[in-house]
Amino acid sequence: VICEATQIITNVEAKWPGSVHDARIYQTFQQVQWFLLGDRGYPCLPYLMTPYPEPEPGPQTRFNLPHSRIRAKVEMTIGILKSQFQSLRGLRVSPERACDIIVACVVLHNIATIRGESHPPCIEEDGPEEHLQILEANRDRRLLRDRICQNH
Repeated sequence: VICEATQIITNVEAKWPGSVHDARIYQTFQQVQWFLLGDRGYPCLPYLMTPYPEPEPGPQTRFNLPHSRIRAKVEMTIGILKSQFQSLRGLRVSPERACDIIVACVVLHNIATIRGESHPPCIEEDGPEEHLQILEANRDRRLLRDRICQNH
């Protein structure tokens, strides 16, 4: 899911099985018009900024804080979507039909958000967040993140 700070979902990839990690999906997605923010499970790419795994005090810590706040907004948007459409929590239909249902729910979510309709409270996810292996990115990608961090 890609969303704006206003909780409008601008992209959803619903065609992948649920067991596929987001980082694998984004390897096939190349957005170069702006930066996307990913968590530590993603590789740092020229268009996908990830937090510093063990930030040093100063610029790296200052980079990670707003990064974390924005990522929380994305997670909250996903929680709102699941609260609005609780049937998304266990679709028992064919994968093709599930994709259509997910996209339809996202469209309805966006319409409700644009109209300013109130959202139901978020439902907490089942179980603790998984600790994902940090995927190594090449040096150039990290240097780009460093430049953004220094100019932040």
